[in-house]
Amino acid sequence: MSTRSTNRSGIVMRRRVTPAGDIIVTLLTPQGKIKAIARGGVRGPQASHLNLFHHVGVQLYQTPQNDLATVKQSILEGALPHLCEPERHPYAHLLSELADALFQEGEFSEQAFDLYAGALRGVSHHADPEWVALVMSYKLLSLAGFAPRTRQCARCGTADPAYPDPLGGQLLCGACSNQPPHPAERLEFLREVPRRSVRASMDAPLPPEQRPGVWRALERFVTVQIGQVQSWRALVGSPAISSAVGEAALV
Repeated sequence: MSTRSTNRSGIVMRRRVTPAGDIIVTLLTPQGKIKAIARGGVRGPQASHLNLFHHVGVQLYQTPQNDLATVKQSILEGALPHLCEPERHPYAHLLSELADALFQEGEFSEQAFDLYAGALRGVSHHADPEWVALVMSYKLLSLAGFAPRTRQCARCGTADPAYPDPLGGQLLCGACSNQPPHPAERLEFLREVPRRSVRASMDAPLPPEQRPGVWRALERFVTVQIGQVQSWRALVGSPAISSAVGEAALV
């Protein structure tokens, strides 16, 4: 019976330990997303390698009768220890869950890997990890083909909408919305972030008081277009996000 062994380098974006002591991981690599199992991993050296957000090299062994590849060996290629800090970890977790939902197994995307890896580095090192998470969440969505409609009203198609869409997280015209319009700075960000470079967006951060409305739009858009993302709950400790997600839950 044929078998296949391959080497891959990627980032651990999801990790689960089974009652038997196996570690099931999801890696995002330049060749696509991979799900694999390290049998008995919690009792060996792989336990320290296969942690969330670690960049690892793995040797995978696949047989036709198994859905999951087996991790035979792993080496740690890089780590971002600052992501363990409580003010950074929830943002990294959100980006990982979002990337996991957006990119499929076997879907080759070196650009997705580079964008995700850059997002984690930004959350780890930047003085404003919240802003990094906002910008990179929208960039991940855009890369996967889920950019919100910002040039026409999401309901009627009227040009240049400027009002919140409380149900879908997009933009509405005044006739279709019962909400106050977005402030100018926030509206510019929502309209331009899919097209702007990451650097341009990072160089023009919104002030903190403008961010709850962006989080609210992001949460609604992701929930409607992608599905439930559990990481919102871990972000409730942030004042901006707790108010945004709390208000969204009332819609």
